[in-house]
Amino acid sequence: MDPKKKSLYQLEICANSLQSVINAQKAGAHRVELCAGLWEAGTTPSPATIKKSCELDIKVFVLIRPRGGDFVYTDLEFELIKEDIKICKSLGVDGIVSGVLKPDNTIDIERTQTLIELSKPLPFTFHRAFDLIEDQEAALKQLIALGAQRILTSGGETSAPEAQHQLKKLVETSNDRIIILAGGGIKSNNINKLLKTGCKEFHMTANAIVKSPAAKAPIMLNASTIIPEQNYKASNLEEIINVIHELDTFFSKHD
Repeated sequence: MDPKKKSLYQLEICANSLQSVINAQKAGAHRVELCAGLWEAGTTPSPATIKKSCELDIKVFVLIRPRGGDFVYTDLEFELIKEDIKICKSLGVDGIVSGVLKPDNTIDIERTQTLIELSKPLPFTFHRAFDLIEDQEAALKQLIALGAQRILTSGGETSAPEAQHQLKKLVETSNDRIIILAGGGIKSNNINKLLKTGCKEFHMTANAIVKSPAAKAPIMLNASTIIPEQNYKASNLEEIINVIHELDTFFSKHD
């Protein structure tokens, strides 16, 4: 990738494994948000995965989320979040992705402030818990005041391409005080809908189902017909390359 083009935008890949990180690096992505448990919309990855990912030539931001479900945490869960941030810093990660809400789906100011301070000097991204907040502009201003560097958001919609107007509004409200990282449902065939929102950072999973070579299991271990028993997700090299091509084409014309 042309070094000049790198400065025009940033593409972050939600990577759920070391192989997914390798795929993101090979494709030319700028960084990954490393996680586990994509079937639960992302959970904290293992220390070994974090360590090995940090040995590669790509920036690694780590999702700190102790479980799936909501973003309202018990005292015990909050202690786990803080400990995971300390571990991530010791392993040499480049950024932290986390956040805490109150039961009414507003930002838990006190706890989120604690996490931002604990993450320093690493940049802190407030994750898609932001999309559960009704007054996003007020929440954006709160996160600016707290010292967060980024907000990962689909503009409150199921996917970012559905929220072009809201994302544009958030970018304008941010006034370069915080980065709006557009993410959620982004693909090579719809990212063009986001190119005039003012966003310069984009987040995508780009995953594909990897078919297991194992013989058909005689029983279901997770008792779910929704989550595949033996197949799994991994970042798709070709899809990332296609998105980079779309971004390169647009930003080279609007430099």
